Amino acid sequence: MSQTSAALGRIQPSATLAMSARVNALKAEGVDVIGLSAGEPDFDTPDFVKEAGIAAIRNNQTRYTDVDGTADVKEAVAFKFKRDNGLAYKRSQISVNSGGKHTLFNALIATVDAGDEVVIPAPYWVSYPDIVNFAGGTPVFIEAPAAQGYKITPAQLDAAITPRTKWVMLNSPSNPSGAAYSADELKALADVLLRHPHVLVMTDDMYEHVWYASTPFATIAQVCPELYDRTLTVNGCSKAFSMTGWRIGFAGGPEWIIKAMGKLQSQSTSNPCSISQAAAVAALTGPQDFLEDRNAVFKKRRDMVVAMLNDAPGLDCPTPEGAFYVYPDASGVIGKTTPKGAVIDSDEALIGYFLDEGKVAAVHGAAFGLSPAFRISYATSDDVLRKACTRIQEACAALK
Repeated sequence: MSQTSAALGRIQPSATLAMSARVNALKAEGVDVIGLSAGEPDFDTPDFVKEAGIAAIRNNQTRYTDVDGTADVKEAVAFKFKRDNGLAYKRSQISVNSGGKHTLFNALIATVDAGDEVVIPAPYWVSYPDIVNFAGGTPVFIEAPAAQGYKITPAQLDAAITPRTKWVMLNSPSNPSGAAYSADELKALADVLLRHPHVLVMTDDMYEHVWYASTPFATIAQVCPELYDRTLTVNGCSKAFSMTGWRIGFAGGPEWIIKAMGKLQSQSTSNPCSISQAAAVAALTGPQDFLEDRNAVFKKRRDMVVAMLNDAPGLDCPTPEGAFYVYPDASGVIGKTTPKGAVIDSDEALIGYFLDEGKVAAVHGAAFGLSPAFRISYATSDDVLRKACTRIQEACAALK
């Protein structure tokens, strides 16, 4: 008899966190390894947000709050959704959680039963299918290769939906590819969803403010108001505001879903950190002008990394429209042999080679559901990125 639950057996440890742990262990041993596997901005939390957290401590805002967020933080989230997305939510339509992953987990665990299907475009963030599996549901993948800009088509979406479909998950800009759907592209997907009224829509907009496209960011409930009552719009403070460790995610959506998420949260984590909630109020309602300056830095890094990886023999790196990742297609190196005689027969073997020989850590594409490829985060300095990409170029050039 197993000592752990069947539900736990349906999931795997996060591949991105596992690689980050491996990098940290190598660095502790004194190895000169460059870690490009973590999805974390290298900018500091803005000072005005830090000060709001410090003030919360000094004002003794250190007690339990309402399970899914204080009135103040819910009002701040509602303000953000209205200002940035044109979406109107009441406090009863908003859930605040311990990070974006917690938001997604609550929503799926609270709504998915055995036999329910959840449509997930691939490449996908590593946690999506595991959460669905944990809930007892069935992930249904739609492959969106580089030739499609890592974006699904309306025809693909229509073909994937069945009477058992519970959710369709959309992530724009995408982790891992950085692909971003335009308003017109979202409207075309929405037209499909309107023909399937039993399907709920979950849109993960965590990278909304890390955006390079010439057209404004859009989310599906914004471009198709008819889907408002079926859409859970998920976001958070981690990426835009460099608040990964503060652990604040949130969502706006139908009251019945928000209530169900709150019920689950009441028996799991209870409220998000009270201090982090106070800091989130400042982040969401305070100055936003620094976001443009940070995006300019990210865009410059993106352009350098894309150019350098496209100069690596066998790699084809599309230019992402958002987030701080690139997802190079590695088809051109699969089947080649390393200087030590090992065959690169998969993208997992490729990133193992990069780590062992080039001392650069990335995450293999199979972890994101689309191979052969790998993900690199360029949320680090220009000098580090240049050094890492040079090592990758040299490692690719050494393959025969």
